[in-house]
This record gives sequence, C-alpha cells and structure tokens, in this order.
Amino acid sequence: MTFRPPPIPRLDSALGAALRARVDGMAKPPRSLGRLEDLAVQIGQVQDRPNPRLDRVRAYVFAGDHGLNAHGVSAYPSAVTAAMVATFLAGRASVNALARACDVEVAVVDAGVDADLPTHPDLLDRKVRRGSRNAAVEPALTAAEVEAALDAGVLLASEAAAEGVDVIILGEMGIGNTASAALVMSRLVPAALADCIGQGAGHDAEGLARKAAVLARAAARCAPDHPLEVLAEFGGLEIAMMAGALLGAAASRRLVVVDGFIATAAALAAIRLAPLAQDYCVFAHVSAERGHALMLEALGARPFLSLGMRLGEGTGGVLTAPLLRSACRMLAEVASLEDVLAGRL
Repeated sequence: MTFRPPPIPRLDSALGAALRARVDGMAKPPRSLGRLEDLAVQIGQVQDRPNPRLDRVRAYVFAGDHGLNAHGVSAYPSAVTAAMVATFLAGRASVNALARACDVEVAVVDAGVDADLPTHPDLLDRKVRRGSRNAAVEPALTAAEVEAALDAGVLLASEAAAEGVDVIILGEMGIGNTASAALVMSRLVPAALADCIGQGAGHDAEGLARKAAVLARAAARCAPDHPLEVLAEFGGLEIAMMAGALLGAAASRRLVVVDGFIATAAALAAIRLAPLAQDYCVFAHVSAERGHALMLEALGARPFLSLGMRLGEGTGGVLTAPLLRSACRMLAEVASLEDVLAGRL
C-alpha cells in the first residue's frame, strides 16, 4: 500500500509548560480543577496558541455496511444503516438531540452504505463501495479501497479546518461494525479475540455465541499486524475513513474527540500509523461495550465520561463539548492569584 499519513506537528512543550504555569497561577488552589486543567493545556498546545478558542464543534457520523452481517453478527439487518442515516438527516436521532443541547454541528458521511442514498445538504457522499466484503471468507476491502477511505477522511478533516471548524468528533453508524472493530482491536492491541467481542446492538446469548464463532472464523483466515493490512482484512469503510479523518485533523492542528468502541478502533489504527496523532485526541467516554476499556488501556487513554453508554453515533463525544468549551473559558476568564491579591480585577 502507498498510503502515507500527512505530517503531524509535534506539540510545543515550551508552550505547554507556559500554559501549565498560567493555570497553576490562577485564583484557585493548584490542580483544584483536576483534569479540566490538563484539557485546557492540551487545547492550547493543539491550536499552538496561548489563548485557544472553540467556536465550532462538528460531529461527523461516518456510515458504512459490513459483509460480515450476512452471518448475523448483528441483531439487526444491514438495511437499518440506511434507515438510521435518514433519521440523522431528519434530525431525529439521539446524536441530533444531544448535539442541539451541546451546540454541536452534525454532518453525516456516506463512507460505504449498501444503498443509494438521496442527496441531502447534510450528507457528504464519500462512498468508496457499497459495503465491505464478508471478512469471514475474504478480505473486507482491497488495498486501494482502504487508501481511498483514508484519503477521503484526511481530505474531509482538511476541508473542515478550512471552514473554521475547531473540533472534530468521530461518530459512526454501521450495522455489524462492532464485529469489524473487535477484529481490528484484536490484531492491533493485540488482545485475545474473546476479550474484544461484545453485545453490539443488543445480542442475546445465542446471538453473541454466533457472533463469536463468525469472528473466530474470520480471525483464523489470516494474521495481519500492520494497520493498513488489518483494515483491509477486517475493517469497515467507516472505520478506515474515521482513521483518515483523525490523521487529517491532527495534521491541521484540530482537536479530535473519539467517541466509543468503534471510533476508538479507528483511532487505534490511526495512532499505530502515526503515533503523534494521539496528542490531538480526547477520548470521550468508556463504553459499556466489552473490549472498550481494554482498548483504551492499551492506548494509555483516560476517558472523561463513564455513563454506561454504548450507542455510538458520536453521542458520547458530543457530551464532551461543554467540557472543552469550559476549559477554554477557564483559560480566558479566570483571574490570576497575583491580580486578585493586587486588586487588579
């Protein structure tokens, strides 16, 4: 494969130290705002300026279908993916409601839905193909398709930065994509496959056993360990495109909020390709989906929320937007202890 991640700037450690000193000198006990202080420093370093701002936050819901679902790895048929895309575009999905509450824009990306979707002003047509192939019997994607998805994600993030978007939230929709993400996780953590497989969209015990058997068959077919090869063998198009978007956002000095289990699998692939990209990531929450906590641990990532969520769509990511804005407001508006003591308010 010829894909090369875009160059990602290294965060300025001197700026980080200056921001930390500034936060420590505020009119409050040192470190009394806990991880919110760390978040403020990270945002300043990502934007490479002492007074960062977060005017526009946009959640991208990347949608794609999976050939593995022919074996019933999800409790729902693949047609639900297209139906949920229509729901997002109508503004009636969970992510839409939460985004309105948190002042977050929502855009939907057709990365590989197995349907011809009607045009819509909030739908970005980046379809590489109509769904992935059945990874239980053959590679899910060709090398060229993986590169096309990654390139599309990089370009999308670059375009968002040019539009003035300050933060990109990675969300997804794809029936069967917890199965694909489990395979990606198993190879790239690496971890035992059994530790990566969860209920997904709501399997009962019988369905979960069927899912595990199908994924064991897929995993036994080949043993890739390079991120590009893992994406080709097991990845969905929405997973590959999210990985590209993360890389493109980092190259454009934009903060990336990583949602749940599937988005973290995409982040894992991106970070394995370009380790510096992790400095630009905020991991939103720990999902109730089995395997997510282990994947976060493998990345050394500390999520901000733990709400027992496992919906996807970017919902957990959207809920971190007020935290990001609060961190910026703290930098901009909290007086220094020196000014307070001198009466300079």
